[in-house]
Amino acid sequence: MQTPKGVGCAMPEPDALILSILGVATILFAGVAVLHKNLIRAIAAFALASVCLAAIFFLFAAPYAGALELVVGAGLVAVLFLVALILSGGEEDEVPA
Repeated sequence: MQTPKGVGCAMPEPDALILSILGVATILFAGVAVLHKNLIRAIAAFALASVCLAAIFFLFAAPYAGALELVVGAGLVAVLFLVALILSGGEEDEVPA
């Protein structure tokens, strides 16, 4: 016996599931980027949050926004942060509060 459509335990669509996973990953990586004491790991988390956000843009069929986020967010800004950290004398053991 079949249940009517919309009743019972239905699996979510693959796009909705992927979008939910990417959304949670973006928020988690952004939180790590803000709260982590190690600056290099914070920069890596920022880059990963940017990559997840770009993937969300691609899922929403916005390839130009996704490509721009990949190039600027994950590439340019993360590399600039890393170079500035290296040129400023490296990382201290702890970030002063």
